[in-house]
Amino acid sequence: MLDSVLRRLPRQTNPNVLVGFDTNDDAGVYRLADDLALVQTVDFFTPIVDDPYLYGQIAAANSLSDVYAMGGRPISALSIVGFPEKGDPEVLEQIIRGGLSKMTEAGCSVIGGHSIRDEEMKFGYAVTGVINPQRVWRNIGARPGDALLLTKALGTGVISTALKKGRASEDSLAAAVASMSSLNRTAAEALLEVEGAAARADGAGGIHAVTDVTGFGLLGHAREMAAGSGVSLEMDHAKMAYLPGAVEAARGGHLPGGLKNNRAFVSHCVSFADAMPEEFRNLLYDPQTSGGLLVAIAPDAAEAALTALARRGVAARAIGSVLPKRSPLISVS
Repeated sequence: MLDSVLRRLPRQTNPNVLVGFDTNDDAGVYRLADDLALVQTVDFFTPIVDDPYLYGQIAAANSLSDVYAMGGRPISALSIVGFPEKGDPEVLEQIIRGGLSKMTEAGCSVIGGHSIRDEEMKFGYAVTGVINPQRVWRNIGARPGDALLLTKALGTGVISTALKKGRASEDSLAAAVASMSSLNRTAAEALLEVEGAAARADGAGGIHAVTDVTGFGLLGHAREMAAGSGVSLEMDHAKMAYLPGAVEAARGGHLPGGLKNNRAFVSHCVSFADAMPEEFRNLLYDPQTSGGLLVAIAPDAAEAALTALARRGVAARAIGSVLPKRSPLISVS
């Protein structure tokens, strides 16, 4: 909704704005000097788990993710809090402590924030990072022949919905929390290492497009990458990783409202193999919280990237490839 409103507003022009909202990129980029730019983003949401400390951690990891998806390094953050007037201050303290623990892990200083009274609890951050303006990853730029990598398993949305219905197992919830609270910093550092090696070898980096998979689900963010790059994508659902209990939650009908919205928005440009089970189709639409990075990378750099990611403990998967533009925009087998 916000994107459609923004497109109707007068366009601002500033040569230092390197990335704005035109292509639904993960964050904005503003150039300060030839070798220095700011990466800016903001994100907040209502509780996704019952534990306030874990909620704070997940909100912080999610807020930081956009900076990592651009190839930047977060340096400062402002907290955003909505909390009930009669809420327990101890709960608020635990939320903020959880968020601070992740910001500290990221080396990102929390330098202030703003709070309001709100009967629906909300928490998140506006994050500022730094980046070399010559090395910005965008969600556009994928090229035919590229391999598609995904750095986290899918299924946080259906597991969170199962939790609200009291149907999530302890194992599946623990796996989802571990995934959502895990920073994308490690994955970004591995990719930066590979990009640097590729640039030294042939003068060009091997990474062509990156986005983090969040509320629009894998297919929603893949659509943005494909449409913005003027290409098509093909994926294999059997090559993707799914969180423990995610397939069962999807099969059991624990589908969040965001999943249904994503399907309505994206399904017209997606084709599935006839034999693909419905639960896996749903998981590709599933809205993720603090999801992994979707990467379009030159095929000769893909194996090096997977090796670098595995060395750092990131269980990334090669899930498909980039094709010349055709119809449908995205095909899944």
